[in-house]
Amino acid sequence: MIRQPIVSGQFYPANPEELKKQIEGFIQKEAKKQDVLGVISPHAGYMFSGSVAGAVYSRIQIPDKVIILCPNHTGRGAPFSIVTKGSWTTPLGEIKIASTLGEKILKNSKELEEDASAHTSEHSIEVQLPFLQYFNPKISFIPICLSSGDYSSYEDIALAISNAIKDAGEKILIIASSDMTHYESHDVVNEKDRQAIDAILELDEKLLLKRIEEFNISMCGYIPATVMLITCKKLGAKTAELIKYQTSGDVTRDYAEVVGYAGMIVK
Repeated sequence: MIRQPIVSGQFYPANPEELKKQIEGFIQKEAKKQDVLGVISPHAGYMFSGSVAGAVYSRIQIPDKVIILCPNHTGRGAPFSIVTKGSWTTPLGEIKIASTLGEKILKNSKELEEDASAHTSEHSIEVQLPFLQYFNPKISFIPICLSSGDYSSYEDIALAISNAIKDAGEKILIIASSDMTHYESHDVVNEKDRQAIDAILELDEKLLLKRIEEFNISMCGYIPATVMLITCKKLGAKTAELIKYQTSGDVTRDYAEVVGYAGMIVK
């Protein structure tokens, strides 16, 4: 499978030089880089959330292999789908699937299925890739698309990932692709997102799940965030940090109906 980009020219420029220039406008070149286990990064159009993604990626060492967890916006494919073969393309070039790593994760899990259809029209992994390519052109990755399930399913996938990473014996970054609360007023979005962010800062995925339901938080990637947190804790995570938060209203100056974006790291 060679997956072609589906939001190139919409969420980000299709021209490679224009894309690099836009990314360079978001990154913080003087930021001190650190090794981290996981991140949360938004996946909206770059004009809205690119500065949040840029702030996160500017602060981390991006290894040669990355696992990207995303929500399933389209409803297509298996509930928990992984792709272990092929490559994806962006305007910055081709990115290969880390097949050996992917096959280990798939073998370790009772929940994951090999399924490319869930990824065909799903944008939330694609928009992470140009940032990763910009910082590390040698990168390969594993795409995992997650629908809702029960906690035992999330734990199964997290254990499969953590065991595969331990077996690999190398640094592998876990990215949870997620926007925060959708299409409410700026003040409401800030209030709801604070509840979710505080749970993540406590490294408490069960509290995150509880608050998503209790406060009706429309954080589209809360399942990827949950799996990322469980995985990182199995790998020894001790702390989380909010790098940057904003809403689409901070860009458009229309605060009536906004989407929230948070960039966070787990280490």
